[in-house]
This record gives sequence, structure tokens and C-alpha cells, in this order.
Amino acid sequence: MLFARLAQVSQDVAATSARTRKIALLAELFRDASPDDVPIVIPYLAGRLPQGRLGIGWRVLADPVPPAEEPRLSVQDVDAALSTVGDVSGTGSQAERKRLVAELMGAATADEQRFLVGLVTGEVRQGALDAVALEGLARATDAPSADVRRAVMLAGGLQPVAQALLAEGPGALDAFRLTVGRPVQPMLAHSAATVEAALDKLGACVVEEKLDGIRVQVHRDGDDVHVYTRTLDDITERLPEVTAAVREFAGRRLILDGEVIALDATGRPRAFQEVAGRVGSRVDVARAAEALPLSPVFFDVLYAEPEAGAEADGPDLLDLPFGERHDRLVRLVPEPMRVRRYVVEDGADAGQRAAAGRFFADTLARGHEGVVVKEVDAPYSAGRRGASWLKVKPVHTLDLVVLGAEWGHGRRTGKLSNLHLGARRDDGSYAMLGKTFKGLTDKLLAWQTVRLGELAVEDDGHVVTVRPELVVEIAYDGLQRSTRYPAGVTLRFARVVRYRDDKTAEQADTVDAVLAAHPHLLDADAGTDT
Repeated sequence: MLFARLAQVSQDVAATSARTRKIALLAELFRDASPDDVPIVIPYLAGRLPQGRLGIGWRVLADPVPPAEEPRLSVQDVDAALSTVGDVSGTGSQAERKRLVAELMGAATADEQRFLVGLVTGEVRQGALDAVALEGLARATDAPSADVRRAVMLAGGLQPVAQALLAEGPGALDAFRLTVGRPVQPMLAHSAATVEAALDKLGACVVEEKLDGIRVQVHRDGDDVHVYTRTLDDITERLPEVTAAVREFAGRRLILDGEVIALDATGRPRAFQEVAGRVGSRVDVARAAEALPLSPVFFDVLYAEPEAGAEADGPDLLDLPFGERHDRLVRLVPEPMRVRRYVVEDGADAGQRAAAGRFFADTLARGHEGVVVKEVDAPYSAGRRGASWLKVKPVHTLDLVVLGAEWGHGRRTGKLSNLHLGARRDDGSYAMLGKTFKGLTDKLLAWQTVRLGELAVEDDGHVVTVRPELVVEIAYDGLQRSTRYPAGVTLRFARVVRYRDDKTAEQADTVDAVLAAHPHLLDADAGTDT
């Protein structure tokens, strides 16, 4: 397939907001694609590179290259060229990357160049996400979309299913089954504002603690245990304590869904960043496990061979109601490694609702980030944000001062986008707490570009430093320690709520107030941060 075809479809998809039109465009694209094109086409549509980050920054792209007059690059050509760029390392690597990128750009037309720049900078935002691509694939191959969706969840991704469908047709879907040793995409949750709102939507349900750890899926086949992340990466070798614990469970062949967390001496969870650092470490795992042991906590079972003499539909439990899956979980996993929960009956009275609210408050007091309310009768919708799971977390907001902003790329070229956010110090200066470009509408983006331009005191071509006068309300999920920022902490998942034209910079939140709202961060040795 010509790369120009893909670039054109991306442009056409970006130009329409109609989901049906997006699906039709992608269906035509898939009809033109070969099975070998699929591993490239699908991630490109979603704005991802199969190679991951390639070290191509704006300095590499700074010098314009005259475009080709006619398209001649295939998607395979582009993929091979970017793989070559990714392999460059050592002395002179920046110059060599620049040469290789310039060579690729010179072989691309103007439209292809724009799409390439978006790809390598992560600025492709045309709305062709996997869910839309899935529907387009189903239409292109005359396969039922529900069957394609299930195959994708069982395969762990769209690419292998697309390759099989394009090569063999709808009959290829039968090969995708829940299998021990092959991870599936996890079921995810929508959000609810309060526990009461979640109870109103779900009826008979269970309120479970939401742990701020690393989501894991554990597969056991006898003594062979594998641990996978939410993105389906195999991290088995990094979690020896988890594999050892699962080998002691009753089931010989099973698939479990849960989290790994770290607890301090009082049983409170340690900071997410500590857990993430431990899981990400590949060096001297035994010493790391001794220094920061991780505890698995499971909340679901997807596969379990029936116990001897028991009646069951089979080992695949995805379609069973959540209540029945939990009954199986209880027989497999010891209570200390199961998530804490509170059961709410259908048509719950005021007493049960109050108890659910107390469970939520107690969960927060124990140091966890919230709860997930789950419908008792719901199947496991792998790979989807099911309406039968609703997460409830407290919302934190701060009024912070804008210290600067970064020039945007791709669709945001020419706009001041990524905000630098600061809180007041006692001496009247400001300590930067983090950055965010999330929550900005096109209208707000245009307004803030003009307003920050009026406040600008310096522009180095990347960051515009401004007078600290503009106050913005920021929602965030919590704080974590960070050596990158002067206050020693940074915001987690910050997003813009609104600008506060009713407040002056002197009325913005202070560093002391921010830290006081998260007292677990004040004692660096306490190990009780959440």
C-alpha cells in the first residue's frame, strides 16, 4: 500500500466528526491493505509508531526538506526507514538521525511529510482509534463486529486479528480463544461522580477498593506462572514474590486479574511511583524484591479449570456473571490476596447506601485512591470500558499560576499549549509543580495563546516564559514525589478546568497548602504515601 493512501485517509478521518463516515473510510482502507501492511497501518492510524520512541525531536525536524512531486513510498518503505532511524546510537547519532530523516522526508510528498511529522512527534489526532478501526475492519471483511471485538480482546490487540481476517476471511476468528499463557486486554471502568450515583445506575452490585498499584494479569499452568501488565508486557522475571504466591493457589490452570501494590509496616499503601519504579527495574531483582516487596491483590478470575467433580460450563469464565466469577475466585485465592469489598443488594435501602458510603470513606482513610462499583450480573468485557464497572475517586483541584507555556506541535502548531504550573512560596516567588495540555478546548487554546503572548517576557522558541499573573484551576489525581521540581512534588494527571479571572496570583494556592492537603508526602521516611 502506498503511504500516500494512508496519509490521505488520516486527513479525511480528521476532517469528519461522524463515526459512520470514519468507519466507512477505514473499511475502504482495509480493503486495499495486504495482511503484511496491517502491523504498520493500524498503529499509524492511532498515531503510534511500532518502534516506539525514536529520538526524533524538533531539532531533527527543524530544517525543511523539499517534498517529492509524486508519491512513491509504501507503508513498508516508511516503516523500514523509521526502524533504521531507531537503530542509530552512539557518537554522532543526532546528526545521523537528522540525515536519515531528511532522506525520508525528501522521498515524501507534502501531504506525506505532514503526516510523518505528526507520527514521529506524537501529534496525529484524527480520531481513528482502535474501536473505530475495529468496526472498519469488520465491514471490510464482512465479519460480525461482535465476533471481531471478542477476537481482538482474546488476541490482546487488533493487529493479529486484522492480519488473520485479511488473509483467511471471517473463519479465522474461530482460532482466537481464551488461552492460558496468552494475555487478553483487561476490562476497564467508566467514572461516576459519587458512590450514590454508581448505585443508582447498577442495582445489585459490589463496592470494591480501587488500589493505586500496577494492573496485572497472572497466568498459571502448573508451576509455570507468567505476569503481564495492562499493556500486555511480560514482567514475570521482575516479580518473583508474585509468581511464588500464585504457585501456592488451589488452581493448577488459571488466569487472574488484579493489582500489585507495596505496603508499609502499618499496612498502608506506598506511593505509586515506588511501585512503578520497582516493577520497571530490571537490575538485581532479588535485592529489589527484598527492599520493596510487592503484594498481589486479585479481584477477578477469567479462566479456571473446574474442580474435580464440580459442574461447570468450562474453564473460560468471561461470560459468567461477576458474582459467579467471584465465587470461583474465593475458592482459588486466599482472603489476604483478594480485594476488600462491600456487597449491595438490588433496591438497596438507606442503610446499605450509607454503609457503601462509609466503605468508600474507609477506603480513602486506608490510603487507597477510591472504589470501583461493579454490577453483580455483568460478564467480563475484556478490552472495553464497561458500563457495569464504575470507578469513584475524590477530585482534587488547585488554583495555580501559569509560569510559562510550550509551543504546540502538529494540530497545535502556532498555539501555546503545554502550561507550566506553579504554586506560591512564602517569599512571593513560585515553585513549578508540573505541566499539562489536557482539558484545553480549541477555543480556550486560541484564547490562552493570545493572553500568554501579552504576558510573555521570554521566548526561546520552545518555551514562552510569562509574568506570573494568570490563575488557572487545575484538577489532578494526586501528588507524587519528584526531584525534577523545586517543591519536591509534582501533580499526577493534571488537567485544566477553567481560568480564574476572579483571582489574582496572590490568591493562588501556596506550596505549603498543597503539601498540607497531602500530609503523607511531608515525611520522606514514612513510606505511607498514596
